[in-house]
Amino acid sequence: MMSRMRPAPGLPHLLPLLPLLHRPLRPFAALLLNTALLCSAALLSACAAPPAAPASLRFSQPVVLLGEVHDNAAQHALRLAAFRDWLATGARPALLMEQFDREHQAAIDRLLAQQPAPSADAVIAAGSAGQSGWNWTFYRPFVELALQHGLPIVAVNVSRSDARSVIRDGLTAQGFDARVPEDISASLTSAVLASHCDMVQEPMAARMALAQVARDQFMARQVLAHAHRGVLLLAGNGHVRTDVGVPRWLPPAVRARSEAIGVLEVGDADARAYDRAVFTAAQLRPDPCAGMRPPAAR
Repeated sequence: MMSRMRPAPGLPHLLPLLPLLHRPLRPFAALLLNTALLCSAALLSACAAPPAAPASLRFSQPVVLLGEVHDNAAQHALRLAAFRDWLATGARPALLMEQFDREHQAAIDRLLAQQPAPSADAVIAAGSAGQSGWNWTFYRPFVELALQHGLPIVAVNVSRSDARSVIRDGLTAQGFDARVPEDISASLTSAVLASHCDMVQEPMAARMALAQVARDQFMARQVLAHAHRGVLLLAGNGHVRTDVGVPRWLPPAVRARSEAIGVLEVGDADARAYDRAVFTAAQLRPDPCAGMRPPAAR
């Protein structure tokens, strides 16, 4: 059975953490998270139909927090064209990528300091250490543009091992701020529950939500560090939500110079969670929970 369930926007990394539950789940259960974040009753009063997909995308602020549905090829093409157009105006932002874990920054920096400039594949190999689950067909062109224009390439993801530490020991164990507003905690916990087909107990879901908080806080720190020259953050839609994501952790001066753009699929629920939203066609995907239901419930 096929459905239009969305891939997890920014929490695709939580499923490898599930051994902590002593109840392993299938990896594609996290595909529900985007729908959970967009339609959570804690966040929404209604789910409205979106407008038609745009022909183009333009950036209007020097700090751009650009969302995505990770496996949607049309969205990546739209975002890449916008990035190319932005560079053509003379913008030279730092490229911040969720696809690289922060512990690989030193390796990326060593390559970027070399002459001649490295290839995009060399940067990808250094930044992913050969263990990435990302589809680099989508992201390689962004790396290539950054190399052509001499842009910083910044790793902004928190690794799975660090996320496990946060889940086990709390945010302070990895140097993050444990003062999480209640609305963020409640919304992310609800999203984790929904994205795991309600097969995770709520106390564990609340701890797993801290991994998302850690990633959002680290992304915000890197946005702040590079905001003086401009920023393009590539991250899942969940990370760029104005209500629970990176924008909530930015200081007001940087937030005022930023725009959070949700790049959604037609049928996604709430453009109000972003400064603005654009829509592309949705793709069919397997129902992430189909294989997890008891036979009588399928």
